[in-house]
Amino acid sequence: MKKMAIAAITATSLFTLGACSNGAAGGSDVVAETKAGNVTKDELYEAMKSRAGEQVLTELVHNKVLGEKYKVSKDEIKKELESIKAQYGAEQIDMLVKKQGQAAVDNMVKTELLRKKAAEAESKVTDEDIKKYHESLKDKVKASHILVKDEKTAKEVKTKLDGGAKFEDLAKEYSQDPSAQTGGSLGWFGKGQMVKEFEAAAFKLKEGEVSQPVKTEYGFHIIRIDETYKSYDQMKKSLEAEVKEQKTQDPAAMQAAIDKALKNAKVEVKDKQLKDTFKAPEQPAMPAQPAQ
Repeated sequence: MKKMAIAAITATSLFTLGACSNGAAGGSDVVAETKAGNVTKDELYEAMKSRAGEQVLTELVHNKVLGEKYKVSKDEIKKELESIKAQYGAEQIDMLVKKQGQAAVDNMVKTELLRKKAAEAESKVTDEDIKKYHESLKDKVKASHILVKDEKTAKEVKTKLDGGAKFEDLAKEYSQDPSAQTGGSLGWFGKGQMVKEFEAAAFKLKEGEVSQPVKTEYGFHIIRIDETYKSYDQMKKSLEAEVKEQKTQDPAAMQAAIDKALKNAKVEVKDKQLKDTFKAPEQPAMPAQPAQ
């Protein structure tokens, strides 16, 4: 899933505040007084609507419609938010939380998770899908790594691994690569996709084996081979989960799932300015065929 448009969170929190206030206390209530004239809640609402109305209405409707069918726990929101921080920077998200409030940010994350759950529920994986993916993995390996700056730290990590420490935990603690938040996972890759020193070491390892520190231009890596290419029957179960995840991340599949939910919910926008929010874009007409 992405993941999250920070600007959208800001817009959502502001627009929701305006909308709720507008409905709660009457449109003529004064928000700000000046010698030049007052600013009313109606004016504030209309200004917010003109700037981010469709975007925010989409967020609110998705949250309500999808939230009726799918549930998102506080733990799921917390975990997803940690992942977003790792990907986009904790400082930026923390600053947004401080400015807009934890509830606004959590609500945005919740909506994204609801969309993902809708896509998961609608995604169908066929044997043909799995077989095609299986064939694409020939001559590839699935690996994880822990990247550190110096050899001393790399040896320290390797000693802990040899002592029984969990690879994923050490990746989150030590690794300076973005993959740290997913336990160091790099997924599947083939030859020519990694720097030569990393590739040479990785393709010498057996499934489940962990390397000694490997030096590259990026630092020192501890590499673990998570899976190697095997027969279809041996890999089918694990590949099915991977294919489903890929389908869930497909924007077109996610949109199709959301559209289906909105259609079933009979969404009708009453505000004339926002009436086309959920209208599907018109497809360009096919050019006329020349006469034979």
